[in-house]
Amino acid sequence: MPGLEESISHDTSPRPTRAPMSDGDRAVPEQVKRFVFGSRKTQGRAAQDDEREESLEILIPELLQANYSFYTWPCAPVLAWYLWENREDLVGKRVLEIGAGTSLPGILASKCGAVVTLSDSASQPRTLQHIKRCCELNGVVDQVQIVGITWGYFLSSLFSLGQLDLIIGSDCFYEPTVFEDIVVVVAFLLEKNPCARFLCTYQERSADWSIEHLLNKWGLSCVHIALDSLGTNSDVNLHELMQDHTIHLLNIQRAE
Repeated sequence: MPGLEESISHDTSPRPTRAPMSDGDRAVPEQVKRFVFGSRKTQGRAAQDDEREESLEILIPELLQANYSFYTWPCAPVLAWYLWENREDLVGKRVLEIGAGTSLPGILASKCGAVVTLSDSASQPRTLQHIKRCCELNGVVDQVQIVGITWGYFLSSLFSLGQLDLIIGSDCFYEPTVFEDIVVVVAFLLEKNPCARFLCTYQERSADWSIEHLLNKWGLSCVHIALDSLGTNSDVNLHELMQDHTIHLLNIQRAE
């Protein structure tokens, strides 16, 4: 059987936009990014059929205003690409994305057969509304659950999640003042789901920032997953995917 080549691309060229939200009396313009994931065989007509079967397109609307949650940061495509390369492991798994924002990794997981819950701050209803918009655009709004989870707060939504196999997050660790709030929530969820793990990407912004002491404090362990081979046998340039940032992938679990 010919080898598979994996590919992902994203197109940020202008597309028809609309204003799904308003800021007071001012409409907020929207721009849609197109992410294409695919597997293709390099020989024969059957390869073309397989390529069509494997191809996956995700459209992510972004609101052109200054807000963390309305923009797809570089960590999200990196995590989504990792999930895509391991998509067989997602089928039937119960997945929670925290700090979902535009929800690229979570939507991909849903399209790959996972049972997905998307979450962001309960105090940001516009963000939760935008998550729904992202799901609608990708035809998964009836397949996913959207809940408000605020880091550091034990709200009822946190207790009603049910069992989880995997927690994911991209670029959650961007502000040191909330690092422990994130770790506390993750530690609580992993205590409730001892076989689960937290898979997250983060962008290195300062060599002085570290969560190691917080993980130790809350009984968690961490393993770095190498990204050197991500997209090696594809058309994807890893440095372009990361947009020349230093991005790490962490696997966090309960310490034994």
